[in-house]
Amino acid sequence: MSNFYRDILGQIPTAVLVVDKKLRVRYCNRALRDYFSAPVGKGALRDVIRCGEHCECGKGEKCACCSMRNLFLEAAENDGRAFRRLLLRSGGKDVPLTFRIQPLGKFYLGIVDNAYETEIAREMYSAYNIQQRLLPPAKSGDGVPYSFMFIPCREIGGDLPDVYEAEGETMALLADVSGKGISAGMLSAFVKAGWDRSDPSPARALRGLNEKFRELNLDERSYVTAAAVRIERGRRMIRYCVAGHNAPILLKNGEGIDEIVMNSPPISTWIPDFGYEDRSIAYRPGDILVLLTDGVTESRNDRGEQFSVERVEAVLQKSGSAEQFIKRLKSALEEFCGTFDDDITAIAFDL
Repeated sequence: MSNFYRDILGQIPTAVLVVDKKLRVRYCNRALRDYFSAPVGKGALRDVIRCGEHCECGKGEKCACCSMRNLFLEAAENDGRAFRRLLLRSGGKDVPLTFRIQPLGKFYLGIVDNAYETEIAREMYSAYNIQQRLLPPAKSGDGVPYSFMFIPCREIGGDLPDVYEAEGETMALLADVSGKGISAGMLSAFVKAGWDRSDPSPARALRGLNEKFRELNLDERSYVTAAAVRIERGRRMIRYCVAGHNAPILLKNGEGIDEIVMNSPPISTWIPDFGYEDRSIAYRPGDILVLLTDGVTESRNDRGEQFSVERVEAVLQKSGSAEQFIKRLKSALEEFCGTFDDDITAIAFDL
């Protein structure tokens, strides 16, 4: 094969390999090598598709069950033509490949029609797993007990819930980045990396995040809303700061709902050097503190009605604990709108 054609095949997203009559790979392009993470571009079939067998290709106990090998054997019995959807192990999971074989002189030309799409799906699956690892632990440990839900509307979400300890006190951050999908996931990862967990002041941490965000030099369409709190158990105070986000909600034991109001802009390039400031509110044992994203309040039903803060508060008033509230809120949202067009995230604390 001339270098000219090799260069062309090397640039296309469709995975291609050429196999001779002895089922040895004579050529495979970069798309196929990338898909299988193949260390070689020619040689035994097992070395290219990385089947995991250590025997001579075609002579192992499991070779008779090799779907790729059997497909080429089928082509040899059918004038060099075969077509089949295969399930191949890749990236820790079985992925479907639409594999087509046709004759190419004394060789067989194998084409994976959906290799590019499958590779994207595999990357999305990996990104999903990474994002799941960014979520807070399911249990609070020695800090304030909490419960949360995180329901991305796509494989990758733009919401970031985080709960951690700083100087012996429970801290929480709930951020919501602009956009959806991959770009939102990348921006939420930036928030995770750029957030200063060592700072006990929510406002200072937000100011620091705002400074780092401006260094990205993004346009005005990109922004981050966030609510950050510090629960000071000794003083029974909640120190909080909000950046363009849904305000925290406090269910005061025996006294109803207290909506915390704070008007301030999102993390963005809109207002450089905005001076975020901490505020405080007292709580009593038995109160429940709730942080949520606008995906919760703005979820719509078939009639176009929003779920609203009022419905959130109605669920909260009927809940005796953070865990009960999260379960009831999820059920109420699913009953109200069924499917979600935005990421749905909420954190609740038993104070």
